[in-house]
Amino acid sequence: MSRRGDSLRRALDVVVAGTLLVLCAPVLGLAALAVRMRLGTPVMFRQKRAGRDGIPFELVKLRTMLPEAPGAAGPDSDRQRLNPLGRFLRATSVDELPSLVSVVRGDMSIVGPRPLPVRYLTRYSARHARRHEVRPGLTGWAQVNGRNALEWEDRLDLDVWYVEHRSVLLDLRIMLRTVAVVLSASGISHGQHATMPEMPDGR
Repeated sequence: MSRRGDSLRRALDVVVAGTLLVLCAPVLGLAALAVRMRLGTPVMFRQKRAGRDGIPFELVKLRTMLPEAPGAAGPDSDRQRLNPLGRFLRATSVDELPSLVSVVRGDMSIVGPRPLPVRYLTRYSARHARRHEVRPGLTGWAQVNGRNALEWEDRLDLDVWYVEHRSVLLDLRIMLRTVAVVLSASGISHGQHATMPEMPDGR
């Protein structure tokens, strides 16, 4: 993408994220109150994720899970830690609303490969590591083509395809398709996992 395209894309990120933050503030406030009442504190989930060029940043979302039981850490235990409120927040993507602040701040974009945990940085093949050439996104090409129902290899291939073909028009197309995906609540989980299983080493 050209420098002009990058500037236009960044401006679009700020406008869309800022508008959504204002419009969704009441929804976010009610959701945060529900999390406080049903799940307790902390209300927000915070985790270091790999951003552009693999540089870590703090991802902030509404908390959707109960605390980990001793010895039950990791994706394999996520389904047992979800309650009805958490499932609803994930199905509607309301839990992602706080991440709009990361878009305004410049750590994320509206569209891009989803930010993954920092511990995965050593597991990518050289090709799949290209997903970090752009800012991570709230939604992306993989999210509108299967979301968490995809296998890891397919998901990472779609991320790289996006990096190689990205444009403002493609971003707008993905945004529109994201609305349909969220409304259909499709691809939220992978098999028996709440989201995705642990990513294997692809080197």
